[in-house]
Amino acid sequence: MRAFIASSIGVTCAAALALPLAAPAGAASDTPAHPATAGSVPAEASVPAALPGSTQSLALSPLSAASARAPGEPASPAAGQGLTERDVHPFSMVGVVWDDVNTELHGTAQVRTRSTATGRWSGWQDLETHNAEHSADPGTAERESSAVRGATAPLWVGASDGVEVRVDPEAPDASATRDASATPVPLPAGLHLELVDPGKDPQEPPATGAAGADRASARNATELPALSRSATDAAAGYAPGAKPYIGPRPRIITRKGWGADEKIREKAFAYTKTVKAAFVHHSATGNNYTCSQAPSVLRGIYRYHVKSNGWRDIGYNFAVDKCGNIYEGRAGGVTKAVMGAHTLGFNTNTMGVVVLGTFSGTNPPAASVNAVAKLTAWKLGLFKANPKGKVTLVSGGSNKYKKGKKVKLNVISGHRDGFATECPGARLYKKLGTTRTSSAKLQGR
Repeated sequence: MRAFIASSIGVTCAAALALPLAAPAGAASDTPAHPATAGSVPAEASVPAALPGSTQSLALSPLSAASARAPGEPASPAAGQGLTERDVHPFSMVGVVWDDVNTELHGTAQVRTRSTATGRWSGWQDLETHNAEHSADPGTAERESSAVRGATAPLWVGASDGVEVRVDPEAPDASATRDASATPVPLPAGLHLELVDPGKDPQEPPATGAAGADRASARNATELPALSRSATDAAAGYAPGAKPYIGPRPRIITRKGWGADEKIREKAFAYTKTVKAAFVHHSATGNNYTCSQAPSVLRGIYRYHVKSNGWRDIGYNFAVDKCGNIYEGRAGGVTKAVMGAHTLGFNTNTMGVVVLGTFSGTNPPAASVNAVAKLTAWKLGLFKANPKGKVTLVSGGSNKYKKGKKVKLNVISGHRDGFATECPGARLYKKLGTTRTSSAKLQGR
C-alpha cells in the first residue's frame, strides 16, 4: 500500500541453485510476536498442527556481482543480498523484513516463485519497499515494542514451494553527488525473507441471505448480516422515528468467518475515544487473487503483520475484497473505536479500510468502491461523522506532518493525505470523491 516514488529497479538475476527441501540455515518456522531482540529469529522445530498457517523466516546472504545477474546483464553498482533458487515448504505470501523499524530500505526487493500447481517459475516481481507509513503511531507501546521490525509490503503469490529473492541497494545519483564513485546507501541490517502460509480456510464458508443469518448465529457469528435502515437505527440505540445520519449496516464477515487465528495476536484491545475519519488504503499485495482466496490473503496479511512486522494484530480495522465483501480487521468490536496501525501519525480517532489489491495502475472494481461507501456510511455514522465533511486531526508524527500539527483533512481520506506515499494507489485515490458522495447519500444527507 504504500510506495513512495519508485526507486530505480535493479536488473540483476541470481543464478539457479536447486536445494533439497529442508529447513535452511538461519530459518525459523514461526517467529514469536515478541522476541527478546528486534529482528531475532529463534528457530523452532515445527509449527503445532493445531495452529493454522505458519511462517518461514530465511536470513538473506550477500550476492556476488557475478551470481546476482544473468549472462549479458550489466554489473550491479554494488552487490545486494538475497537467496538463490531453492525448494521450501509451501507458502502463498512473501515479504522482506529487517531489524530497525525506523530504517528505510533504499533500493529494490524482487522475488520469483514456483507454483505448486504447475511447477513453473514466475518472472521477477517487485515488493513494495517503502512500507513504514503503515504502522502504529510513534511513542505508542505497539510501535516501541522490541518485536517491531521494518518490512516491505507482503505480496500474494499463490500456493508455491520454491523461491528466489534479490535485494539491491539504490544506486546514488552521480550527477547530484558529483561523485561518480559514490557508494549506494547501505541495505538495512538483519534482512530476512518471510514466507507465509495462511493456513486452510474455515471448514464452512460464511453464510449469506436470511437463512444464512440463522446459520451464522449457530456457528458463533462467522458474519454479521446486513441490516435495514430501521434495524440499524435500533441497533444503535435510536428510538423509532428518529432520523440519525447512519447508513444501513452492510454484511460483514467476522474474524471467525475469515479464519483469524486468535492465538497469535495480543489478547488485550486498544481503543481511542471516537472515529472522526476513515483512511482508505490498498494492500499492495497484487491483484492475482480470486474472491474465494480473499480470506487466505487476509490471513496472510494478518500473520505477516503480527509474526513478521511484530504488531499486536492486523493493522487495518476493515478490509474489502475485489467482489465487495467486507471483513472485520483488528479485533475489539466492529462498532467500537478500535485503534489500528494503518496510517502512521493518524491512528488516533480514525479507522483504516484496506482494499485488497494494488491500484497504482489498475482501476479498483466498482464492487470494492461501493463496499467502501457502504462501510463508511455505517461506521462513520455511528460516530456522527459526515462522509462529505472535513475534520481536524492532530498528527502523531509523520513524514508529511510533524508531531502535534493540526491538520484539516477530508473525513474520508486516502492514506497519502496523511503521509507522503503512493497509497492507496492513484486509481483508487481518484475514486474517493465518488465514495464520499455515495457514503453521504447512504446516510441520508
